[in-house]
Formats: sequence, C-alpha cells, structure tokens
Amino acid sequence: MLEPGRYTSQKDNILAHLLTGRDITPLEALEQYGCFRLAAVIWNIRNDGHKIKTKKITRLNKTFASYSLEK
Repeated sequence: MLEPGRYTSQKDNILAHLLTGRDITPLEALEQYGCFRLAAVIWNIRNDGHKIKTKKITRLNKTFASYSLEK
C-alpha cells in the first residue's frame, strides 16, 4: 500500500492519500504536499484510470472542491 508523504511526486503522494479512504481539499494538498494545483493533479490521476468523486463545499461565501476515490 502507498504511504502518503513518502513519495517525491505530488501525484503519488495525493494518490496515496486518497487510497487511505480520506478526501482532500486544495488547502490540505498545499499544507501536506506543497501542491498549489490540486485540480491538475486530480486530472492526471483520473487520466491514469482512477475514479475520483468531486464534492463542492461552500464556507464563508467561498466555494472549493473536496476530492475522494469512488468506492
């Protein structure tokens, strides 16, 4: 099993994070993996064949995405 934080690529770290069953937001991706463009990384992971669900969240009049693997 992949371990988040163990890999050098943001894509591998974010995929490992998702494979643990957790979701991820852009702020979490930035804080944990230094990823400024989570949507682009998610696009690449989807192109590799992984099914990822997008949930829109609104807090304090700001809308952002939360991504998780489909079960």
